[in-house]
Amino acid sequence: MRIFLYILPIVAFYAGTAEAFCGFYVARADGSLYNQASKVVYVRDGDRSVITMSSDYRGEASDFALIIPTPNVLGKNDIRTVKAETVDHLDAYSAPRLVEYFDDDPCNRTEYLVMEEPMVTESGSENRTRGAAALGVEIAGEYAIGTYDVLILKAEQSDGLVTFLTGEGYKLPDGAEPVLQRYIAGGMKFFVARVNLERHKASETKELPPLQISFRSRDFMLPIQLGKVNADGPQDALIMMLTRRGRVEVVNYDAVPLPTDTDVPVFVKDRFAEFYRAIFRNALPNGGIAMEYGWDMAWCDPCAADPLSRDELTELGVTWLSNSDEPGEDVYVTRFHAQYTKDQMPEDLMFRETNNRDNYQGRYVMNHPFDGVMICRHANDYIEDVRDRVDAEADNLARITGWRPRRIEREIRKTVQKRYW
Repeated sequence: MRIFLYILPIVAFYAGTAEAFCGFYVARADGSLYNQASKVVYVRDGDRSVITMSSDYRGEASDFALIIPTPNVLGKNDIRTVKAETVDHLDAYSAPRLVEYFDDDPCNRTEYLVMEEPMVTESGSENRTRGAAALGVEIAGEYAIGTYDVLILKAEQSDGLVTFLTGEGYKLPDGAEPVLQRYIAGGMKFFVARVNLERHKASETKELPPLQISFRSRDFMLPIQLGKVNADGPQDALIMMLTRRGRVEVVNYDAVPLPTDTDVPVFVKDRFAEFYRAIFRNALPNGGIAMEYGWDMAWCDPCAADPLSRDELTELGVTWLSNSDEPGEDVYVTRFHAQYTKDQMPEDLMFRETNNRDNYQGRYVMNHPFDGVMICRHANDYIEDVRDRVDAEADNLARITGWRPRRIEREIRKTVQKRYW
Protein backbone atom coordinates (compact mmCIF):
# COMPACT_ATOMS: atom_id res chain seq x y z
CA MET A 1 0.00 0.00 0.00
CA ARG A 2 1.71 3.19 -1.13
CA ILE A 3 1.40 6.64 0.34
CA PHE A 4 3.37 9.79 -0.43
CA LEU A 5 3.80 12.32 2.36
CA TYR A 6 5.24 15.66 1.24
CA ILE A 7 6.90 17.50 4.11
CA LEU A 8 8.74 20.69 3.18
CA PRO A 9 11.87 19.60 1.27
CA ILE A 10 11.73 16.07 2.63
CA VAL A 11 10.28 13.21 0.58
CA ALA A 12 10.47 9.80 2.24
CA PHE A 13 9.75 6.40 0.75
CA TYR A 14 9.57 3.04 2.43
CA ALA A 15 8.80 -0.29 0.77
CA GLY A 16 5.57 -1.82 2.08
CA THR A 17 3.72 -5.04 1.44
CA ALA A 18 0.44 -5.61 -0.32
CA GLU A 19 -1.12 -6.50 3.05
CA ALA A 20 -0.11 -3.20 4.69
CA PHE A 21 -3.13 -1.24 5.92
CA CYS A 22 -2.78 2.47 6.25
CA GLY A 23 -4.74 5.44 4.98
CA PHE A 24 -6.08 8.81 5.82
CA TYR A 25 -9.40 10.45 6.50
CA VAL A 26 -10.57 12.74 3.72
CA ALA A 27 -14.11 13.90 4.57
CA ARG A 28 -16.66 13.83 7.36
CA ALA A 29 -20.42 14.15 7.71
CA ASP A 30 -20.47 16.88 10.33
CA GLY A 31 -23.04 19.60 10.94
CA SER A 32 -21.93 21.63 7.92
CA LEU A 33 -23.66 19.13 5.60
CA TYR A 34 -27.15 20.08 6.75
CA ASN A 35 -29.31 23.20 6.67
CA GLN A 36 -31.36 24.08 9.75
CA ALA A 37 -29.15 21.79 11.80
CA SER A 38 -28.76 22.23 15.55
CA LYS A 39 -25.93 20.72 17.58
CA VAL A 40 -26.63 19.57 21.13
CA VAL A 41 -24.02 18.30 23.57
CA TYR A 42 -25.66 16.42 26.43
CA VAL A 43 -23.54 15.49 29.47
CA ARG A 44 -25.31 13.13 31.86
CA ASP A 45 -24.00 11.81 35.19
CA GLY A 46 -26.46 10.36 37.68
CA ASP A 47 -29.33 12.86 37.85
CA ARG A 48 -27.18 15.78 36.68
CA SER A 49 -27.61 17.10 33.14
CA VAL A 50 -25.55 19.71 31.32
CA ILE A 51 -26.90 20.64 27.89
CA THR A 52 -24.98 22.82 25.45
CA MET A 53 -26.96 24.08 22.45
CA SER A 54 -25.48 25.44 19.24
CA SER A 55 -27.84 26.43 16.42
CA ASP A 56 -27.09 27.31 12.81
CA TYR A 57 -28.66 30.77 13.24
CA ARG A 58 -27.29 33.25 10.69
CA GLY A 59 -29.52 36.33 11.10
CA GLU A 60 -29.07 39.52 13.07
CA ALA A 61 -28.00 38.85 16.64
CA SER A 62 -30.79 41.11 17.92
CA ASP A 63 -33.37 38.80 16.29
CA PHE A 64 -32.13 35.64 17.97
CA ALA A 65 -34.41 33.92 20.49
CA LEU A 66 -34.19 30.51 22.13
CA ILE A 67 -36.74 28.87 24.40
CA ILE A 68 -35.82 25.66 26.17
CA PRO A 69 -38.04 23.80 28.64
CA THR A 70 -36.23 22.84 31.85
CA PRO A 71 -37.32 20.61 34.76
CA ASN A 72 -36.77 23.35 37.37
CA VAL A 73 -35.94 27.01 37.76
CA LEU A 74 -32.45 27.82 36.60
CA GLY A 75 -30.28 30.09 38.68
CA LYS A 76 -27.71 32.48 37.25
CA ASN A 77 -24.93 29.99 37.91
CA ASP A 78 -26.82 27.36 35.89
CA ILE A 79 -26.54 29.33 32.63
CA ARG A 80 -23.38 30.16 30.71
CA THR A 81 -21.93 30.37 27.24
CA VAL A 82 -19.15 28.18 25.84
CA LYS A 83 -16.84 28.45 22.88
CA ALA A 84 -18.31 27.39 19.55
CA GLU A 85 -14.96 25.77 18.70
CA THR A 86 -15.44 23.27 21.53
CA VAL A 87 -18.79 22.09 20.19
CA ASP A 88 -17.43 22.03 16.64
CA HIS A 89 -14.47 19.96 17.83
CA LEU A 90 -16.77 17.30 19.30
CA ASP A 91 -18.87 17.40 16.12
CA ALA A 92 -15.78 16.80 13.99
CA TYR A 93 -14.45 14.10 16.33
CA SER A 94 -17.65 12.02 16.29
CA ALA A 95 -18.81 12.60 12.70
CA PRO A 96 -19.06 9.74 10.16
CA ARG A 97 -15.96 9.74 8.04
CA LEU A 98 -14.55 8.71 4.67
CA VAL A 99 -11.15 7.00 4.71
CA GLU A 100 -8.81 6.65 1.75
CA TYR A 101 -6.27 3.89 1.06
CA PHE A 102 -3.79 3.31 -1.78
CA ASP A 103 -2.64 -0.09 -2.99
CA ASP A 104 1.09 -0.67 -3.11
CA ASP A 105 2.78 -2.03 -6.22
CA PRO A 106 1.86 -5.74 -6.22
CA CYS A 107 5.27 -6.46 -7.69
CA ASN A 108 6.82 -5.00 -4.51
CA ARG A 109 9.44 -2.77 -6.03
CA THR A 110 11.93 -1.66 -3.38
CA GLU A 111 12.27 2.05 -2.72
CA TYR A 112 14.64 3.93 -0.47
CA LEU A 113 14.48 6.24 2.48
CA VAL A 114 15.87 9.74 2.00
CA MET A 115 15.78 12.06 5.00
CA GLU A 116 17.51 15.19 6.19
CA GLU A 117 19.34 15.42 9.49
CA PRO A 118 17.04 15.84 12.51
CA MET A 119 16.40 19.44 13.43
CA VAL A 120 16.38 21.11 16.85
CA THR A 121 13.18 20.37 18.74
CA GLU A 122 10.97 22.34 21.04
CA SER A 123 8.28 21.04 23.38
CA GLY A 124 4.62 20.95 22.22
CA SER A 125 1.54 22.06 24.13
CA GLU A 126 0.19 19.94 26.97
CA ASN A 127 -3.24 19.47 25.39
CA ARG A 128 -1.83 18.46 22.02
CA THR A 129 0.57 16.03 23.69
CA ARG A 130 -2.27 14.28 25.53
CA GLY A 131 -4.36 14.07 22.38
CA ALA A 132 -1.47 12.62 20.43
CA ALA A 133 -0.67 10.09 23.15
CA ALA A 134 -4.26 8.82 23.00
CA LEU A 135 -3.56 7.90 19.38
CA GLY A 136 -0.21 6.24 20.07
CA VAL A 137 1.70 9.29 18.78
CA GLU A 138 4.55 10.99 20.64
CA ILE A 139 5.40 14.62 19.90
CA ALA A 140 9.17 14.53 20.17
CA GLY A 141 9.55 18.19 19.24
CA GLU A 142 7.85 21.25 17.79
CA TYR A 143 9.07 24.47 16.22
CA ALA A 144 8.12 27.15 13.71
CA ILE A 145 9.76 28.25 10.45
CA GLY A 146 8.15 31.30 8.87
CA THR A 147 4.49 30.48 8.28
CA TYR A 148 4.97 26.77 8.89
CA ASP A 149 4.44 24.72 12.04
CA VAL A 150 6.76 21.74 12.14
CA LEU A 151 6.36 18.65 14.33
CA ILE A 152 8.72 15.76 14.97
CA LEU A 153 6.64 12.68 15.68
CA LYS A 154 6.99 9.05 16.70
CA ALA A 155 4.08 6.65 16.28
CA GLU A 156 3.06 3.15 17.33
CA GLN A 157 0.63 2.52 14.46
CA SER A 158 -0.13 4.06 11.10
CA ASP A 159 -3.82 4.72 11.73
CA GLY A 160 -3.01 6.71 14.84
CA LEU A 161 -0.39 8.75 13.01
CA VAL A 162 -2.73 9.47 10.09
CA THR A 163 -5.53 10.45 12.45
CA PHE A 164 -3.25 12.85 14.29
CA LEU A 165 -2.00 14.45 11.07
CA THR A 166 -5.53 14.90 9.80
CA GLY A 167 -6.62 16.45 13.08
CA GLU A 168 -3.69 18.85 12.85
CA GLY A 169 -5.00 20.11 9.50
CA TYR A 170 -2.13 18.79 7.39
CA LYS A 171 -2.80 19.17 3.66
CA LEU A 172 -0.78 18.04 0.67
CA PRO A 173 0.43 20.56 -1.92
CA ASP A 174 -1.96 21.17 -4.81
CA GLY A 175 -1.54 18.58 -7.53
CA ALA A 176 0.57 16.23 -5.44
CA GLU A 177 -0.43 12.57 -5.46
CA PRO A 178 -1.49 11.75 -1.89
CA VAL A 179 0.54 8.77 -0.82
CA LEU A 180 1.61 7.55 2.60
CA GLN A 181 4.07 4.81 3.48
CA ARG A 182 3.92 2.56 6.46
CA TYR A 183 7.03 3.87 8.18
CA ILE A 184 6.33 2.59 11.63
CA ALA A 185 7.80 -0.87 11.06
CA GLY A 186 11.10 0.86 10.38
CA GLY A 187 10.95 2.88 13.59
CA MET A 188 11.28 6.17 11.75
CA LYS A 189 10.66 9.64 13.15
CA PHE A 190 8.23 11.84 11.27
CA PHE A 191 8.79 15.46 10.29
CA VAL A 192 5.47 17.10 9.54
CA ALA A 193 4.80 20.64 8.33
CA ARG A 194 1.60 22.59 7.84
CA VAL A 195 0.57 26.21 7.39
CA ASN A 196 -0.44 28.02 10.60
CA LEU A 197 -4.19 28.74 10.31
CA GLU A 198 -4.77 30.74 13.52
CA ARG A 199 -5.81 33.87 11.63
CA HIS A 200 -8.49 31.89 9.88
CA LYS A 201 -10.41 31.64 13.10
CA ALA A 202 -11.13 35.38 12.98
CA SER A 203 -13.86 34.73 10.42
CA GLU A 204 -15.78 32.68 12.97
CA THR A 205 -16.36 35.54 15.41
CA LYS A 206 -19.69 36.47 13.77
CA GLU A 207 -21.35 33.30 15.11
CA LEU A 208 -23.33 33.42 18.34
CA PRO A 209 -21.69 31.40 21.11
CA PRO A 210 -23.48 28.23 22.24
CA LEU A 211 -25.63 28.42 25.37
CA GLN A 212 -25.22 25.92 28.19
CA ILE A 213 -27.66 25.06 30.99
CA SER A 214 -27.23 22.65 33.90
CA PHE A 215 -29.80 21.12 36.23
CA ARG A 216 -30.67 18.01 38.21
CA SER A 217 -33.59 15.76 37.31
CA ARG A 218 -34.39 12.06 37.34
CA ASP A 219 -35.71 12.45 33.79
CA PHE A 220 -33.04 11.93 31.13
CA MET A 221 -34.74 13.69 28.24
CA LEU A 222 -34.37 16.32 25.54
CA PRO A 223 -37.32 18.61 24.68
CA ILE A 224 -37.71 19.09 20.93
CA GLN A 225 -41.30 20.18 20.47
CA LEU A 226 -40.89 23.97 20.74
CA GLY A 227 -38.21 23.87 18.07
CA LYS A 228 -40.74 22.45 15.60
CA VAL A 229 -43.31 25.22 15.91
CA ASN A 230 -41.94 27.43 13.14
CA ALA A 231 -40.30 24.67 11.11
CA ASP A 232 -40.78 25.10 7.35
CA GLY A 233 -39.23 21.75 6.41
CA PRO A 234 -37.22 18.85 7.84
CA GLN A 235 -34.98 19.74 10.75
CA ASP A 236 -31.69 18.04 11.60
CA ALA A 237 -30.40 17.72 15.15
CA LEU A 238 -26.96 16.32 15.95
CA ILE A 239 -27.05 15.08 19.55
CA MET A 240 -23.70 14.20 21.10
CA MET A 241 -23.96 12.49 24.48
CA LEU A 242 -21.09 12.31 27.00
CA THR A 243 -21.51 9.79 29.82
CA ARG A 244 -19.43 8.04 32.44
CA ARG A 245 -20.40 4.38 31.98
CA GLY A 246 -21.30 3.63 28.37
CA ARG A 247 -23.56 4.03 25.37
CA VAL A 248 -26.79 6.02 25.52
CA GLU A 249 -29.98 4.53 24.05
CA VAL A 250 -33.18 6.25 22.94
CA VAL A 251 -36.08 4.85 24.96
CA ASN A 252 -39.15 5.95 23.02
CA TYR A 253 -37.95 5.79 19.39
CA ASP A 254 -35.86 3.35 17.39
CA ALA A 255 -32.32 4.61 16.75
CA VAL A 256 -31.01 2.93 13.59
CA PRO A 257 -27.24 2.36 13.28
CA LEU A 258 -26.24 3.48 9.80
CA PRO A 259 -24.27 1.15 7.50
CA THR A 260 -20.58 1.22 8.32
CA ASP A 261 -17.19 -0.32 7.46
CA THR A 262 -18.27 -0.35 3.82
CA ASP A 263 -15.92 -0.24 0.81
CA VAL A 264 -17.14 2.26 -1.79
CA PRO A 265 -15.85 3.48 -5.20
CA VAL A 266 -13.19 6.18 -5.23
CA PHE A 267 -15.42 8.77 -6.97
CA VAL A 268 -17.32 9.13 -3.69
CA LYS A 269 -14.50 11.40 -2.50
CA ASP A 270 -15.77 14.24 -4.72
CA ARG A 271 -19.42 13.61 -3.82
CA PHE A 272 -19.21 12.89 -0.11
CA ALA A 273 -21.96 15.27 0.98
CA GLU A 274 -24.38 13.88 -1.61
CA PHE A 275 -23.24 10.34 -0.77
CA TYR A 276 -23.85 10.67 2.95
CA ARG A 277 -27.23 12.33 2.58
CA ALA A 278 -28.23 9.45 0.31
CA ILE A 279 -27.15 6.92 2.96
CA PHE A 280 -29.28 8.70 5.55
CA ARG A 281 -32.34 8.93 3.27
CA ASN A 282 -32.00 5.28 2.24
CA ALA A 283 -31.81 4.11 5.86
CA LEU A 284 -34.51 6.50 7.12
CA PRO A 285 -36.69 7.49 4.13
CA ASN A 286 -39.29 9.09 6.40
CA GLY A 287 -36.90 10.66 8.87
CA GLY A 288 -36.14 9.38 12.34
CA ILE A 289 -33.03 8.85 14.45
CA ALA A 290 -29.73 7.37 13.31
CA MET A 291 -26.83 6.40 15.53
CA GLU A 292 -23.61 7.71 13.98
CA TYR A 293 -20.99 7.07 16.68
CA GLY A 294 -20.36 5.16 19.90
CA TRP A 295 -16.82 5.03 21.39
CA ASP A 296 -14.88 6.20 24.42
CA MET A 297 -12.70 9.27 23.91
CA ALA A 298 -9.38 7.61 24.63
CA TRP A 299 -8.92 6.50 21.02
CA CYS A 300 -10.64 5.77 17.70
CA ASP A 301 -9.69 4.10 14.43
CA PRO A 302 -9.48 6.31 12.51
CA CYS A 303 -10.35 9.59 14.20
CA ALA A 304 -11.83 12.50 12.30
CA ALA A 305 -10.12 14.89 14.78
CA ASP A 306 -8.06 14.73 17.96
CA PRO A 307 -9.88 13.65 21.15
CA LEU A 308 -11.10 16.58 23.22
CA SER A 309 -8.73 17.91 25.83
CA ARG A 310 -9.39 17.85 29.56
CA ASP A 311 -10.22 21.57 29.47
CA GLU A 312 -12.71 21.11 26.62
CA LEU A 313 -14.45 18.22 28.36
CA THR A 314 -14.68 20.27 31.55
CA GLU A 315 -16.11 23.21 29.59
CA LEU A 316 -18.87 20.94 28.27
CA GLY A 317 -19.78 19.86 31.82
CA VAL A 318 -17.76 16.67 32.43
CA THR A 319 -16.81 16.70 36.13
CA TRP A 320 -15.74 13.10 36.81
CA LEU A 321 -12.38 12.99 35.01
CA SER A 322 -9.60 11.07 36.73
CA ASN A 323 -6.04 12.32 37.06
CA SER A 324 -4.73 9.87 34.46
CA ASP A 325 -2.83 11.05 31.41
CA GLU A 326 -5.71 9.84 29.21
CA PRO A 327 -8.92 11.34 30.65
CA GLY A 328 -10.83 10.25 27.56
CA GLU A 329 -11.00 6.72 28.95
CA ASP A 330 -13.52 8.04 31.46
CA VAL A 331 -15.86 9.53 28.82
CA TYR A 332 -18.04 7.57 26.42
CA VAL A 333 -19.42 9.39 23.36
CA THR A 334 -22.74 8.50 21.73
CA ARG A 335 -23.85 10.48 18.69
CA PHE A 336 -27.37 10.56 17.27
CA HIS A 337 -28.62 12.32 14.16
CA ALA A 338 -32.34 13.07 14.30
CA GLN A 339 -34.29 14.35 11.29
CA TYR A 340 -37.98 15.22 11.56
CA THR A 341 -40.72 17.57 10.41
CA LYS A 342 -43.23 19.42 12.61
CA ASP A 343 -45.69 16.53 12.16
CA GLN A 344 -43.23 13.80 13.21
CA MET A 345 -41.85 12.64 16.56
CA PRO A 346 -44.63 14.02 18.79
CA GLU A 347 -42.84 12.96 21.98
CA ASP A 348 -39.74 14.54 23.44
CA LEU A 349 -36.67 12.31 23.31
CA MET A 350 -36.18 10.04 26.31
CA PHE A 351 -32.80 8.39 26.98
CA ARG A 352 -31.08 5.90 29.24
CA GLU A 353 -27.41 5.22 29.87
CA THR A 354 -26.18 1.62 29.54
CA ASN A 355 -23.00 -0.27 30.35
CA ASN A 356 -22.45 -1.06 26.67
CA ARG A 357 -19.00 0.20 25.63
CA ASP A 358 -18.86 -1.50 22.23
CA ASN A 359 -17.21 0.59 19.51
CA TYR A 360 -19.15 1.88 16.51
CA GLN A 361 -18.52 4.62 13.97
CA GLY A 362 -19.91 5.51 10.56
CA ARG A 363 -16.92 4.66 8.37
CA TYR A 364 -16.68 4.39 4.58
CA VAL A 365 -13.54 3.24 2.80
CA MET A 366 -12.11 4.03 -0.64
CA ASN A 367 -9.38 1.76 -2.02
CA HIS A 368 -7.33 3.22 -4.88
CA PRO A 369 -5.90 0.58 -7.24
CA PHE A 370 -2.21 0.81 -8.07
CA ASP A 371 -1.87 3.13 -11.10
CA GLY A 372 1.71 2.46 -12.16
CA VAL A 373 3.45 -0.04 -14.40
CA MET A 374 3.40 -3.65 -13.17
CA ILE A 375 5.93 -6.15 -14.53
CA CYS A 376 5.72 -9.44 -12.66
CA ARG A 377 3.81 -12.70 -12.70
CA HIS A 378 1.48 -11.43 -9.97
CA ALA A 379 0.17 -8.50 -12.02
CA ASN A 380 -2.66 -10.34 -13.79
CA ASP A 381 -3.88 -11.87 -10.53
CA TYR A 382 -3.85 -8.45 -8.92
CA ILE A 383 -5.85 -6.92 -11.79
CA GLU A 384 -8.48 -9.65 -11.52
CA ASP A 385 -8.72 -9.14 -7.76
CA VAL A 386 -9.19 -5.40 -8.21
CA ARG A 387 -11.91 -5.94 -10.82
CA ASP A 388 -13.79 -8.10 -8.33
CA ARG A 389 -13.25 -5.46 -5.67
CA VAL A 390 -14.52 -2.63 -7.90
CA ASP A 391 -17.65 -4.68 -8.70
CA ALA A 392 -18.25 -5.28 -5.00
CA GLU A 393 -17.76 -1.57 -4.23
CA ALA A 394 -20.37 -0.68 -6.87
CA ASP A 395 -22.82 -3.17 -5.36
CA ASN A 396 -22.19 -1.80 -1.88
CA LEU A 397 -22.80 1.76 -3.03
CA ALA A 398 -26.08 0.89 -4.73
CA ARG A 399 -27.24 -0.98 -1.63
CA ILE A 400 -26.52 1.71 0.97
CA THR A 401 -27.50 4.77 -1.11
CA GLY A 402 -30.20 3.58 -3.49
CA TRP A 403 -28.27 5.07 -6.43
CA ARG A 404 -28.84 3.42 -9.79
CA PRO A 405 -26.19 0.89 -10.87
CA ARG A 406 -25.81 2.47 -14.31
CA ARG A 407 -24.98 5.84 -12.76
CA ILE A 408 -22.43 4.22 -10.49
CA GLU A 409 -20.84 2.37 -13.39
CA ARG A 410 -20.49 5.59 -15.41
CA GLU A 411 -18.72 7.33 -12.54
CA ILE A 412 -16.38 4.38 -11.95
CA ARG A 413 -15.33 4.41 -15.60
CA LYS A 414 -14.41 8.08 -15.24
CA THR A 415 -12.23 7.58 -12.19
CA VAL A 416 -10.68 4.08 -12.41
CA GLN A 417 -8.21 2.91 -15.04
CA LYS A 418 -9.80 0.81 -17.78
CA ARG A 419 -7.76 -2.28 -16.92
CA TYR A 420 -9.71 -2.52 -13.66
CA TRP A 421 -13.23 -2.64 -15.16
